[in-house]
Amino acid sequence: MADWKDRIWKFSSVFKVLSIISFVSLLLCYISPYFHPETLPFLPFVGLSYPVIILVNLGWLVFWAILRSKWAFYTLFIILLGGNLHFRSFSITLSEDEPGKNKLKITSYNVRLFDIYNPNFEAALKRRNEIFQFLRTNNPDILCVQEFYRQEKPTKFETIDSLFSIMGNSKFYHERSAFNKHANQNFGIALFSKYEIIAKGDVKFQTQGKDDFNYCIYADIVKEKDTFRVYNVHLQSIRLSNEYDGDGKIASNLDEKRTLIGVYRKLKIAFLDRADQARTVIEHANTSPYSTIICGDFNDTPMSYTYNIFNRKLIDAFRNTSTGIGATYIGKIPAGRIDFIFHSKNLKSNDFQIQKEELSDHRAISCIISK
Repeated sequence: MADWKDRIWKFSSVFKVLSIISFVSLLLCYISPYFHPETLPFLPFVGLSYPVIILVNLGWLVFWAILRSKWAFYTLFIILLGGNLHFRSFSITLSEDEPGKNKLKITSYNVRLFDIYNPNFEAALKRRNEIFQFLRTNNPDILCVQEFYRQEKPTKFETIDSLFSIMGNSKFYHERSAFNKHANQNFGIALFSKYEIIAKGDVKFQTQGKDDFNYCIYADIVKEKDTFRVYNVHLQSIRLSNEYDGDGKIASNLDEKRTLIGVYRKLKIAFLDRADQARTVIEHANTSPYSTIICGDFNDTPMSYTYNIFNRKLIDAFRNTSTGIGATYIGKIPAGRIDFIFHSKNLKSNDFQIQKEELSDHRAISCIISK
């Protein structure tokens, strides 16, 4: 045992340097949510790497503790310095709110166009029908859909009538989408409600490009004597993988995507755009005369500036009701939890659920919201 320790101590200076690098990286994670990506452009990348960085530091904690080194205390101090920030990514909830009156079940789902671009049309139909079946079982009062797709009739790939059937009506509905004349297709986001919508509108992003399909819409929904303003958001996508373009065709810049510089540029632009979009949404929500619910695909993690903008003003329903990591993205990038349901502090949240089935590159999320 002594020989083993002696061999390790020969490299102790190297291990200490590596530990210091890990400490600094973790400290940068702590400050990343508080700086606009334009201020320190490298910080969002550090925040994105938080799950890896915290695991590395936990590894150092175990390593130094086994060696009974004072560096174990240094490592523990740096980890504890993060305080509640750690519970943004790993939630621990000992008790939920008591349900209030006028309960609404909110479901948010990025459906990835119902898999319309699957080369196998029969497989696409099967996946679309599986999504519909999940929604029937989930039975939401309010459904917010991102990467929504519908084709004008006649069509062999019907979507909207099925959603009207699932929600029980075709009256209370709001959509923002881009229309492709050539194929009579619409791409965007949509909101469906079982209860009356008395007003609805869009939140316009200054960052909106002609080939972007990232939007924010809202609807004022009345249940009995209470009115709720519900926002459906789809913040700026990174677009690292194949996506549809303005003509409804698959768009892919493979040469650029194969380079680290290309990936860096796409991430950097997306970080900046999401930060500005998030500020636009929260400023609009601040003017709402009603209690507010903001849900959707935020395309950013809990250790981001984007998340922090909403978290300062609102309650993260997952953290308020659940324990665990709560990963919602199941695509090629290990992004973790990037779909959220936020609500005003005067509202209550219960029974947060994350879909088990893998029918899209996102899992659906749902929650009971009440007054």
